Amino acid sequence: MSDHLSRTTELLEQMIAYPTISDQSNLDMIAALADLLDAAGARVDLFHDDTGAKANIFATLGPERDGGIVLSGHTDVVPVADQDWTTDPFLADLRDDRVYGRGSCDMKGFIAACVALAPSFASRVKDRPLHFAFTYDEETGCFGGQALIQSLRDKGLTPGLAIIGEPTSMRVIEGHKGCFEYSTHFHGLAGHGSAPDRGVNAVEYAARYVTRLLDLKDELRARAPASSRFDPPWTTINTGGLTGGVAHNVIPSAARVDWEMRPVQNSDADFVKQNLRDYCANVLLPAMQAVDPDARIDTEMIAEVTGLEPADANEARDIVLELTGGARPDLVAFGTEAGLFQHYGLSAVVCGPGSIEQAHKADEYVSLDQLSQCLDMLDRLGDRLGDRL
Repeated sequence: MSDHLSRTTELLEQMIAYPTISDQSNLDMIAALADLLDAAGARVDLFHDDTGAKANIFATLGPERDGGIVLSGHTDVVPVADQDWTTDPFLADLRDDRVYGRGSCDMKGFIAACVALAPSFASRVKDRPLHFAFTYDEETGCFGGQALIQSLRDKGLTPGLAIIGEPTSMRVIEGHKGCFEYSTHFHGLAGHGSAPDRGVNAVEYAARYVTRLLDLKDELRARAPASSRFDPPWTTINTGGLTGGVAHNVIPSAARVDWEMRPVQNSDADFVKQNLRDYCANVLLPAMQAVDPDARIDTEMIAEVTGLEPADANEARDIVLELTGGARPDLVAFGTEAGLFQHYGLSAVVCGPGSIEQAHKADEYVSLDQLSQCLDMLDRLGDRLGDRL
């Protein structure tokens, strides 16, 4: 095992031991990363969320200037409850040339590789800065990533490109759909089930809303861009849940529809949201308020994560293709923080060790071969840190 791989594996074991599930603090892991990056000579900034229980880290090697390279990963992991693990998910298990543990591939393996090479990067960085950006709450809506972008705005800093190390089996990914999640709440008027005209049945109006979502699913197929390479090529809508009611004979006064859409283009998201606003304002609400003027419909935005749109000009993609020897870039169905960087003005690409097929499951793992390939890519990147390209 090479020195870099041995160090990466050691760091990954330490990172897995931090149970950074999204509903818990990540501060212990962030503090450890800050110490490691500081020891490598980086300038380290921490940005806490409003609760003070979570933080992003943004560290820099090289000059304080625009145009730098960002290595980005999220520190949070998904829960392990109700999963049948054969080992302790927060105790790394190295066997069969694999590192098992929650977050091993999604995505602490990439973070460990970046930090393991930080001292080497420090000795090679020249005129182009290298940044490390490690965030919180990616799994629940990319909230840390959004806060990180705002921190960069506040600093007046615009790096040039970002490499997001999500598990792609080291394939170069230049695009993915967005993920917009909502809960729409219906507030009606309760009553006895024998007199339906005297109440406002929130469940029934929620069901009509779901029917409109189904109609929009069909309309979005016709809006698919002719050049779309996504599978499927159109924006999708999924109704994740409809809840409401207390008994068979009671008119329900409250209901909730949980739904999401995955846009292939931002214009589709605008189309869906405007259509639903019009439908509620012109059809559902007048009928509800004819019985009860206080009836209302509220849509709660859970998360709006911008997609990564394939672009003709993409420095990040071109560099990583060269570094990995990849033949061509690809697209994926899952979301990442890459679209946030792209929207801020950076070129962005997704490429990292491990397979998405292992993520979020019991006995999650990353292979040593994948970690080695990632280290090779990052080491070649280190040789180019002085290039302005």
